[in-house]
Amino acid sequence: MRYRLTFITGAAVGYVLGARAGRERYEELRKGAQRVAQNPAVRNTAETAAVNGRALAARALDKVGERLPGSVTSRIRSLREQRGADEDDWGTSNT
Repeated sequence: MRYRLTFITGAAVGYVLGARAGRERYEELRKGAQRVAQNPAVRNTAETAAVNGRALAARALDKVGERLPGSVTSRIRSLREQRGADEDDWGTSNT
């Protein structure tokens, strides 16, 4: 599935960058992408994926933390503490 999504994304980017369809087609594609990005189901899925990814990263850090140099571990932990609990990269924490 990941490879299929990567291929589709690459094809879309290639089409937008290489198309000679003009500005109208570009605007149509941009509006379509915005509609998809603002869809509540897509936003919720993205938020769930982000939360799960952070949880998995935290578990991975706990497992390999003692093998990393102390400076690296302390830097990672300080970055985790700086980030607020309800912040995310998707801007979806208020949905």
